[in-house]
Amino acid sequence: MVANIYDPDKRKLLSSLSHGSIFLSALVLSIGIPLVILLVSDDPVIKENAREAINFHVNVWFYGILFNILCWVIIGFPLLGLLFLVHWIMPALAIRHSFLNPDEPYNYPLIFHVL
Repeated sequence: MVANIYDPDKRKLLSSLSHGSIFLSALVLSIGIPLVILLVSDDPVIKENAREAINFHVNVWFYGILFNILCWVIIGFPLLGLLFLVHWIMPALAIRHSFLNPDEPYNYPLIFHVL
């Protein structure tokens, strides 16, 4: 069995910070934090969590723009409400997963992967 050479506390912290950055701002800061973590870290699990967080942020932005356009035809209002809930619940689940399973990256369901 191979010993884990990466610090589990560092994994928990940086993975949670990547996923939780969406709570800080809906602008550049929310995607900047996981991007910096992706570029600086050498841990493969942290890198995968940062990639997944960036993909989730891009998806939230994309769907937000799409649903705002759909508001012109009334159907977008319930979708925006759903997006708001997903925007808060999914990162919280990812943070929980990062603390409970630090050796396993979290994958958001039903998102498009850009990175």
